[in-house]
Order: sequence, then C-alpha cells, then structure tokens
Amino acid sequence: MSYKKDQPNDETHSQCVIPKPRGNWAQLMKYILLALCVFILYLSEQSLDHTLQRLIIHFTALQVGALLKGICIFVEEVHHLTSRYYGSYLKALSASLDLRRQALFLLLCGAAYRLLLKEVGLPLYSELSLLCLCQLLSIIFGLQHPSAAEISEIYEQNNCNVAQGLAWSYYVGYLKFILPRFKDSICEFNKEHNILRNCDKTWKLHILIPLSCDVYADLQKVDSHLQFISNLPELQMDQAGIKKRSYKNSVYGICGEDQMMNYCVLEYATPLLSLYAMSQDETAAFSRQDRTEQAKLFCRTLEEILQRSKDCSGCYRLIIYDDSEESDKHFLSKLILQHIRQQQHQEYAVYEREQNCIQTQNILPDENELLISGSDQPLPLQSGAY
Repeated sequence: MSYKKDQPNDETHSQCVIPKPRGNWAQLMKYILLALCVFILYLSEQSLDHTLQRLIIHFTALQVGALLKGICIFVEEVHHLTSRYYGSYLKALSASLDLRRQALFLLLCGAAYRLLLKEVGLPLYSELSLLCLCQLLSIIFGLQHPSAAEISEIYEQNNCNVAQGLAWSYYVGYLKFILPRFKDSICEFNKEHNILRNCDKTWKLHILIPLSCDVYADLQKVDSHLQFISNLPELQMDQAGIKKRSYKNSVYGICGEDQMMNYCVLEYATPLLSLYAMSQDETAAFSRQDRTEQAKLFCRTLEEILQRSKDCSGCYRLIIYDDSEESDKHFLSKLILQHIRQQQHQEYAVYEREQNCIQTQNILPDENELLISGSDQPLPLQSGAY
C-alpha cells in the first residue's frame, strides 16, 4: 500500500481493510430460498398428501442424521468423562446432542410418519434403515462438515479466535490500567519538557498496528524520521503477585518533510508479537494468511472493546496499516503525521469552539438580570436615563 497525500482518513481506510461483523444476509437468503421452494411446489401441481409425505420423509432423514452424528460424538466423549465432564454422562450427552430440540423434532416426525404414511404401506423399519444408511455415508464421507465461513462465524460469535483472546488480554492487562491515567502522566511530563500540545483532547496513545505483524523493538531503525525523546512518568501497580510493576510509554518526535518536529506518544500493539511468533513456529500450524486474518480480527475486536470502555474514551488512536508491500522508507512517519494532523484538525477545532462558548457566556449578561434605578423618582423610558 503506497502512501498518498490524498489518502482517505483512517476511519474510512479501516472500514475498507478490517472486516466488519457478519450480518443477517445468510438468514435473509434462507427465507428467500424457502419462499422459492414453496412457489416451485405450488407450480408443480402435486397433491397436498403426496407433498406432505415426501416432506416428512426428508425432514425425518435430517433429524435421524443429526441423531446418528450425535451418537458417534457421544461414544468418543464417553472416554473423556473425568477430564472434560467431571464424570457426568448427562453432561457428555448434552455436549454431543441438542437433546431438547432434536428429541422434540424426532417425536413429531415419528408421529407424523406413522399417521400420514401408514396408508401408503411403506414399512417403517425399512425406511428408517435406508435413512440411516444414507446419513451415515454422508457423515463418513465428510459431507456434513461445516464450511470454513461457518467455523469462522462460530469462533467470532463465541470469542474463540486467537486474535480475540489477545485483544481482550491487551485491554484487560494493559490498556485498562494505562489509558485512564494517561492524561495525568502527560500533564506531569509537560511540567518538565512542555513539548506536547496544551490541548488535552489531542493527548492520545498512538497504537501502531501493522497487518503484517512485523513489530520492531526500535522505531528509529524502521524510519529515521522517528526520534525517541523520553518516557512518560512510570505507572507502578501491584499486579499478579509482582510488587510495583512498572508500565512505561514513550514520547517520539516525528520529523516531517517541512523539517518541523511533531511529538506524540507512540508504540506498537505488543500482542502482534505473539501472532508473528506463531506464524514462524511450525508446531503452531499458523500460516501467513491466518496471521493476516487474525491481525484484522484483532484490530476490530480491540476497537469494539475500547469503544465500549468509558474510562478509555478519547485517550487512544489506532493506526492500522498494511506494510507488506511498502517500499517508501519514510512511509511510517508520513502515516503517523497524517493521523496527527487529522486529529489536531478535528479535535483542536472542537476544543477552540468550547473555549469560545465559555468566553461568550462570561461576556454576555444574564438574560434574567433586572436593571433597577437607585433614584426614587420615576424616569423616562430611554436608555440614556440610566
């Protein structure tokens, strides 16, 4: 991704790169296909009895297939009762089968099968045997395995992905401590250095998130226009048995093409180190494509978490970028400056409007203030009389 001066803002860029949560299009398509099937059956002019008979047979087949699959899974889970289910057969059975739903549908299908298909003369045991045979062949050949998209959706809905765990760990174990105290640290830092802007609305922790997960220990080696200035005052807390655990944030100077120096608090999102290390370890079976997808999911999950956090509001800025094909050696400094200028333009303007409103309120008299003359004599209704 090459750098452009007319590049869209970070919010638009993130929406293009980071996948959104899945919506309800699949559910809508189910209803459309259902209506289409009903319409086709209506056009076929089949008798209602015949249609119900075939519908019951096919629906029973689906329920029998789900039951057989659950039985096969249950046989495996029985061998893990102690370690996984505390020795409870019922818990193992519940994990293998949706007992309430599947048992109810099987009873309904069985009852309808006996009532409606009895007149046709189809032997029940023969039909069930054929149904079981077809379903077992489908299971053995893996025709009922969920697709990659279904697995991904299940993982995302239940927060089972590696990226989601890393995002929550990053927030709970680090950002939740740092960000609520962040502006106080900058105030203390400015007493000695006074290089960060006076507008506290522009005081943010700028978090770099490269989708390649290629994180460097020294930012100056990545881009020579980035210069380490100093650390903010340390935050010390007792955490996980560690007395006075230290948390630090670093202030960097970014030199632009105009040779002007801009300052901000800057760092990488450290969980990306784990994603990168996993992709380099053969035992993790984590491909480069998996790493990129998990990095995108990490960005989305972290942004969702921070947006819901009142304590962290207005104290961070995520800088998401793809540097996998970037050749400009000063790409990173240009990107950071672009974010800083957008931030200053948007939020410093809000700050100035707030200050102007406060000054206007102090200058204008109260509308409810009464003008009372000190004289006992009546005065004419003229402004000069007072």
